[in-house]
Amino acid sequence: MVSVENVVASGSLGVELDLEAVARELSEVVDYDPEKYPGAYFRLDDSAPLITVYRTGKYIITGASSEEEASVTRSELLQLLAESSILPETEDEWYKIQNYVCMDDIGQQLNLSALAIGLGLEFTEYEPEQFPGLVYRPTDHDCVMLVFGSGKVILTGTTAVDSAEEAVAALLEQIDTLF
Repeated sequence: MVSVENVVASGSLGVELDLEAVARELSEVVDYDPEKYPGAYFRLDDSAPLITVYRTGKYIITGASSEEEASVTRSELLQLLAESSILPETEDEWYKIQNYVCMDDIGQQLNLSALAIGLGLEFTEYEPEQFPGLVYRPTDHDCVMLVFGSGKVILTGTTAVDSAEEAVAALLEQIDTLF
């Protein structure tokens, strides 16, 4: 069963921001050091997802464990910015889920060298001295899979959990056919 490990969402506030002023106003939740990185990091509480906001007003939410948590984090950010008079209202220009990072365990040990050949060398990368997993880019699913000898699979690039589940099911069918 596919489990969601990370949800990445992004949006635009529709306004440009003076990040130095924002960081001064909201110093308890904002970390901003333009010498290190051009974005301001918002952490609304210790366990909350990280929000990176840029001067352009665009933002990225990372570390959410579900689409709902990403959406709640977005709402809390908009509320905070509106209450601080940084934004005129509690709405943003656009918002969408960009990526799910999911994990599954297919329940069997895998010979990754044989799997790379079976899946097609043009769709796989496997260099065990560089990285212990097989990188697989299936042509029929919009994702990248990291397949490990233990049977664990990490998927990234999907925009829906259903897509991740379909990709893993297709991989399992291919493995059953090959071995």
